[in-house]
Amino acid sequence: MPAPIYRTLKPEKIIETQRLLRERIARRFPGSGLSGVAAELQTVAEEAAVRAEKIRKPNISLRISVALLLLSALASVFMMARSLQVRADLWEVMNLVQFIEAGLGAIVFLSVAVLFLITLELRLKRSRALAAIHELRAIAHVVDMHQVAKHPDGLIHRGGPAVSPSPLRTTKTLFELNRYLNYCTELLAIISKVAAIYIQGFPDANSVAAVDQIETLCSGLSQKISQKIIVLEQILDEPEVQAKEEVTATTEAVVAIPVG
Repeated sequence: MPAPIYRTLKPEKIIETQRLLRERIARRFPGSGLSGVAAELQTVAEEAAVRAEKIRKPNISLRISVALLLLSALASVFMMARSLQVRADLWEVMNLVQFIEAGLGAIVFLSVAVLFLITLELRLKRSRALAAIHELRAIAHVVDMHQVAKHPDGLIHRGGPAVSPSPLRTTKTLFELNRYLNYCTELLAIISKVAAIYIQGFPDANSVAAVDQIETLCSGLSQKISQKIIVLEQILDEPEVQAKEEVTATTEAVVAIPVG
């Protein structure tokens, strides 16, 4: 029976998808802030594959400590039992109560210590996962900041005077703006998938909730960008805008031809 290859996320596939997206953004918008974000996300995705594997693996040193503690507890109980002298007065009520109290106290103390070590491994893994997920949340907001000022009215102002272009403008045409916004939605999709890597082999409730929050955040930001794309596509469908876009593209192509 073939292995279920479509039931788990493969980090290497996510990394490859992000690499291709980074190259597309770099070709379309070389030197832009968005290309820098894409390069950073590429690094984060590669680190996520390594981090998630470390989180998934058991902490051998902690588990050895728990095992040694259990063995020491059993050895202590055994030594206490051997140290008792079989005497006639051993079974007096007072001696019996003192023995039971001492034994129960030792068992409770050791049980608490064992429980602490067991939960310590979980808490350490959870802390690492949440820290990595927090990085992805920050990157998602950075992507949103790169598109928040991108409006079609920045390139064309219908029914009024044209808006002067900014010297730091990345997009020069409505088509480029459309591609820019679509790249932002793709980056947000990659961010949510990278976050899911951390809980694939570590189904901790708190970590799963944090990843769900990341997915909700990325989905909400993508919907906001999609609204811009819908408006932009409506503008692009207008004949006068299409003609202007063609003229702009032709002019840029002529300027790009080397002279000499």
